[in-house]
Amino acid sequence: MLEKIPLDLILFLDIETVPEESSFDQLDMEKQELWSQKTQYQRKDEFSAEEFYDRAGIWAEFGKIICISVGYFTLKGENRSFRLTTFHGEEAKLLQEFKQLLNGHFNHSKNVMCAHNGKEFDFPYIARRMIVHCISLPYKLDLFGKKPWEVPHLDTMDLWKFGDYKHYTSLKLMANVLGIPSPKEDIDGSMVRNVYYEEKDLDRIITYCELDVLTTAQVFLRLRNEPLLNDDEVKKVVN
Repeated sequence: MLEKIPLDLILFLDIETVPEESSFDQLDMEKQELWSQKTQYQRKDEFSAEEFYDRAGIWAEFGKIICISVGYFTLKGENRSFRLTTFHGEEAKLLQEFKQLLNGHFNHSKNVMCAHNGKEFDFPYIARRMIVHCISLPYKLDLFGKKPWEVPHLDTMDLWKFGDYKHYTSLKLMANVLGIPSPKEDIDGSMVRNVYYEEKDLDRIITYCELDVLTTAQVFLRLRNEPLLNDDEVKKVVN
């Protein structure tokens, strides 16, 4: 079935998130208490709410999106290319720009979005943050009333599960298993918060995010048993 989806109808994406504030003490007292309650089960007695705050970017209620990287195929006869670009800056602004992309170029009923673990993280996170900023949801993220087969989302991790809902496989592991060359990343997800707030190096995070989008597209090609992208086929588009 995957082979029936034209590559140029798919928008591949990845997001990077951080805690909404650089430190726990910058939250007001009510938000501190809500964070403490929200994470009590995960923390148990090992960490205080303040110590655990470095992980707040995982939750859309306590985090924010700092960039959305997207990739898409362009096909001309036998030739193909994969274009990468990133929305970044203030969260409300980047969300509006991402919405404009969806509404302007990926709003056809046949268009789908694809991310690794997107159904559990990227897609709902983007939708929740749009609502926080009073941005109406684009059609591709408004799932109310849709039947499961009408939801225009693909998830490479979900495809790899083959119905095994207990199974989690990281993008890096999938790439390794499928023989996809590992991108030269100098950070991982656990480092994004420090690189953003301490080093203030958003460009480094954007590079990491775009490499994950490229790897997701490569994994998708392998799931279709198609040739991987080579360096000449990948184009960076400055947004």
